Amino acid sequence: MIKIDQNVAILIDGNNIERSLQDLLKKNVLANFDTLVPKLLHNRALNRLVYFREGKQISTKLSDRLHENFHGSVIPCHKSADIPLTIFATQVAQKVDTIIILSGDSDYVELVRYLKSRGVRVEIAAVEQTTAAILKEEADHFTPITKEDAFEYTPPQRSKSAKK
Repeated sequence: MIKIDQNVAILIDGNNIERSLQDLLKKNVLANFDTLVPKLLHNRALNRLVYFREGKQISTKLSDRLHENFHGSVIPCHKSADIPLTIFATQVAQKVDTIIILSGDSDYVELVRYLKSRGVRVEIAAVEQTTAAILKEEADHFTPITKEDAFEYTPPQRSKSAKK
């Protein structure tokens, strides 16, 4: 048996993955990280897990769960996650062997090229139907995120006073 000794960082563009799963399944769904992360790691060591999400209203339940299960963190972004995720990826690149980016956004193509030029293995995990072909081509590996990697949820109801 071959022992795989790789340190992996998983960087998640939360808005992209959430939107893609909802477009795929036509319902309110979120990624099930409890099953998705082990599937992506394939028995490799998790060095970092960071969930980037636009907006200030980030579920404390999600944040707590990522921290408890993976020592992960959630980073709120002023606008899109693209720039904060890219900066973080370049900073962590010298500390890991592989970076797995959860997003199908073609904006990450230059980041993938840069990381690979630095000797980092780059994998993309995203909903296949909403992933840019060039991103899949540039990555070292692509893992499709499917309906089995999601769970349905009921969004919180806004109170009438909050609508005013």
